[in-house]
Amino acid sequence: MQDLIWLIPALPLAGFALLVFAGRRIGEPGAGWIATGAVAGSFAATVAVFADMVGKPEGERAFTQTLFEWLPVGGLNVEFGFLADQLSITMCLFVTGIATLIHLYAIGYMHGDGRFSKFFVYLNLFVFSMLMLVLGGNMLVTFLGWEGVGACSYFLISFWHESEANASAGKKAFVTNRIGDFGFLVAMFFTFQALGTLDYQGIVAASPSLATTTATAIAVALFVGACGKSAQLPLFVWLPDAMAGPTPVSALIHAATMVTAGVYVMTRVNPLIVEAATWVPTMIAVVGAATALFAATVAVAQTDIKKVLAYSTVSQLGYMFLAVGSGAYVAAIFHMITHAFFKALLFLGSGSVIHGMHDEQDMRRMGGLRKLLPITSATFIIGWLAIAGVPPFAGFWSKDEILLFAWEKSPILWAVGLVTALLTAFYMSRQVFMVFFGEAKWDRPLAEAAPELAAERAAAGITGGHGVGPEGEIHPHESGWHMTLPLVVLAGL
Repeated sequence: MQDLIWLIPALPLAGFALLVFAGRRIGEPGAGWIATGAVAGSFAATVAVFADMVGKPEGERAFTQTLFEWLPVGGLNVEFGFLADQLSITMCLFVTGIATLIHLYAIGYMHGDGRFSKFFVYLNLFVFSMLMLVLGGNMLVTFLGWEGVGACSYFLISFWHESEANASAGKKAFVTNRIGDFGFLVAMFFTFQALGTLDYQGIVAASPSLATTTATAIAVALFVGACGKSAQLPLFVWLPDAMAGPTPVSALIHAATMVTAGVYVMTRVNPLIVEAATWVPTMIAVVGAATALFAATVAVAQTDIKKVLAYSTVSQLGYMFLAVGSGAYVAAIFHMITHAFFKALLFLGSGSVIHGMHDEQDMRRMGGLRKLLPITSATFIIGWLAIAGVPPFAGFWSKDEILLFAWEKSPILWAVGLVTALLTAFYMSRQVFMVFFGEAKWDRPLAEAAPELAAERAAAGITGGHGVGPEGEIHPHESGWHMTLPLVVLAGL
């Protein structure tokens, strides 16, 4: 089954290629089903590799597959190949699994859009790029995927580029990520200069022989790259605006793909962090804790249903970096996985609400939707309990483990993590109560139901567009099975 590793990224790439040349002719919904099938096939291949890996002794679970020699230049010899081990296959399982559900959801969500097939072209390319990032056997192959997800984020965040705000959000994501890319490039240069290799297995093996100064330089440069990709202070500014794209994009970026890349890379090279100066892991933990607390305080004041979740993502990523800086590498990946499940569920649930509310995103126009959207509300509430850290839901276990390591690192960091967890429970409870409970604000004209919101939109000259519902009364409805089935599966996870 190890020979199937190349198939994991190849299937989304094949789906991308087919839809580039024939997507418009295939049209809706065929293009969506082809894209979904390609990613589902990638998930099946990952499960096969995973099953084979579990059957091997623990010391034999790393396998390298070289496809061809890529760059034989002087002392630099880079092979284009994949590294399948516990970390990369764990990443592939949740990336392909959640991406399959998001693709299925998008068939229903993007129904009627004039660029339906183009959307799935970008979505398949996004998944392929993320799989290259996590499967790359060396830093250069990872960087290829790293740049790929950056480009796809630009295409997808600004997908509805007719709106100036959406186009600007895409550009902001692209430019901010280039700052992070500079850090990753510098780390590659330092690594090759010091070790003569970019292969991860070679880097891990040689890390103990590195001088502290060299290990510090590489770790800090990589952390700059991780801050750009995973939206840590001060490079977080692009991620809240990333929700400008269609909701399936928000779910894919915020839950399963791009933003997890920084945490993945820092975990992949954790022996370098161990060999670096003692202030390096402390710096990572402090930046993570500060980002988690800052973003949680901002989320408390948001009124856009997706923007609450966007700032929540920044906060939860901060939690993961708090784990990395505290030496809790397994806990960081564990929280990445539980976060992928509940954040994908919450974003797709918010999309179902927006769909049912005829494109309205402001929570001040909602309320009392629990009975009209029964599946959406039930699954969203499960996601709320998970992210709030209520036992026995998933988020409790991963947050608890991070807080345990944070306490050993510093009681101050532990206290910041605990306050952040309480703030998360607060702003998510506020969102659930505003959307699904209380007085309905959608059954009469906007000026009568939410005069403050009506005045804000009039002052800004906003009369329509994505995320802005009708002025008159709205008639909410539950979404179709394409959208509710992924919600049910994610609620179970």
